[in-house]
Amino acid sequence: MKKKIEILAPAKNLTQGIAAINSGADAVYIGAPLYGARSNATNSVEDIAELVKYAHLYNAQVFVVINTILYDNELEPCRQLIWKLYDIGVDALIIQDMAIMEMELPPIVLHASTQTNNRDADKIKFLADAGIKRVVLARELNLHQIKEISEASDVELEFFVTGALCVSFSGNCYMSVANGERSANRGSCAQNCRLPYNLIDGNGDTLIKNSHLLSIKDFDVSNQIPNLVEAGIVSFKIEGRLKDIVYVKNNVSYLRQKLDTFLNENSDKYTKASSGKCTYLFDSSLDRTFNRGYTDYFVNERHQSIGSWESPKSKGQYIGKLIKTIGNSYVIENGELLNNGDGLCFINENNEAEGIYVNRAENGIVYPNVLKEIKEGTFIYRNNDAAFIKLVEREDSAVRKISTTLVLKENETGFELIATDEDGNVSVVNLAHPKEQTKNNESLAENFKINLAKTGFTPYTADEITIEFSGNWFLPISKINEMRRTVYEQLSEIRLKNYVRHEHQIVKTSHPYPETKLDFMYNVANKTARKFYERHGVTEIEKAFELQWDPGKSRVMTTKYCIKYELERCPKYHRENMDKKLKEPLVLKQGELEYKLKFNCKPCEMEIWEKDAEFEIEEDHFH
Repeated sequence: MKKKIEILAPAKNLTQGIAAINSGADAVYIGAPLYGARSNATNSVEDIAELVKYAHLYNAQVFVVINTILYDNELEPCRQLIWKLYDIGVDALIIQDMAIMEMELPPIVLHASTQTNNRDADKIKFLADAGIKRVVLARELNLHQIKEISEASDVELEFFVTGALCVSFSGNCYMSVANGERSANRGSCAQNCRLPYNLIDGNGDTLIKNSHLLSIKDFDVSNQIPNLVEAGIVSFKIEGRLKDIVYVKNNVSYLRQKLDTFLNENSDKYTKASSGKCTYLFDSSLDRTFNRGYTDYFVNERHQSIGSWESPKSKGQYIGKLIKTIGNSYVIENGELLNNGDGLCFINENNEAEGIYVNRAENGIVYPNVLKEIKEGTFIYRNNDAAFIKLVEREDSAVRKISTTLVLKENETGFELIATDEDGNVSVVNLAHPKEQTKNNESLAENFKINLAKTGFTPYTADEITIEFSGNWFLPISKINEMRRTVYEQLSEIRLKNYVRHEHQIVKTSHPYPETKLDFMYNVANKTARKFYERHGVTEIEKAFELQWDPGKSRVMTTKYCIKYELERCPKYHRENMDKKLKEPLVLKQGELEYKLKFNCKPCEMEIWEKDAEFEIEEDHFH
């Protein structure tokens, strides 16, 4: 049996969910009224129900995100919400809190969110054995590790393909809650990682001023799709439940075309996960919507610079260098690509991002709203593409149609129209009507075909139309149109009725968890999650950070990203620079906020601690 490969798109709301489906998504993930890790991307149960109906028409799925950690008083309301979501036809839930595994639930499929920090084959196998049907892998993994995980268990694997990166291991960032009691694990990340910091060394000297030292580039592994599928990935996830509709349509359409090319070349092994074919009025390109520049992170086990220190904002699309400034205008390389209303950005001589707005663009010359001093040779980026945005925002810029064949034939009482879709669903409409030969010699069949082909705003195209008449029968065009409308309305009802939702009932298990002691990074915030782990042999469980935070002394982040590497002072990769050794501890300072950095070279990780924390600094050498 062929393996289905899926594109999974974010939906901030119903409108964006429908746009994602129209652009080619095989599935969408959306927030419910509560308990999602993006507290400002919530939706009513009614809107989710409407999205489910729309998605299922195309055999696409809807996953609801319930991936915050839960407190004891939230467990029952959460359970009731899950039942409502099951009743409206939701395909799966994306969860973080293991308390959900203990609840009395309907047979709804559960996916383990990336917030459960899924990077260990043993733990992922444990989740699969406990009843989790899909695991969203940590973004820090490389192809070799993904393959190992895939071989250890038959659980479905999902991996991010484009979008923003969390600098921390997902689910293990406590910076936001430590600074202002806004917990990322409770849906209220304050994005402290995108703030500007000063970097101070152990002598108290400022090495770098006012730079976004924890802000990293966005993710793009779309060129790795063949290798990732080979390693075991079945779902490619686009990050971005807070992004706008243009970002969603651009990312989905770009990946749809990329994946379809791969599927067509490997049609003996793999197939699309949903129905229909998309057409677009725009040429998608990832750099034309929000991005901070791109990295493929660690997928290829290749170390590289991944910081986006100048700005946490969108860099956009590279246009060209500034050639010169003339009067109140700029001459920019490839300036003919620019339009009135575009937003441009560049990095100034202080290594900070600055922006200008294009009042007028003509003959490659740009007249900005404010003339800023820009050095010749500076790279110019477009981070607001006015014409592209206007085009993509159009409802008809991405259209998805299901292929059908139509047969119009005669029967004893008159005529019948049969529609068969690409998935084998059949809709039949009968019309009782006398059979009268047309009075003139013209063939009406061609006329009938023209009218039957007018599928308009329906989700269908009539790709093959056959007329099977024994005579040149007359039929009013109004009747032909009526039959066509009815046959397609019925077909939609049949498709929804025939949609098969996969279900899975969680059965309580007791196989041993790979560890017996869990620290605060396991985010256990309620009695029921504690019970889950205890039943699986865990003897010591620390409370979640949010319930036991020790102000000023806590480890607030662990990351594969390393500031020493960015500064070319890594003892493994930059041995030639070790004569310019940095005096530790290195400190990040932002106003009153101060963090100490700890470097664990063996696992190649960096830890961020609050200012009063005490730890030993490892010897700066690498074996």
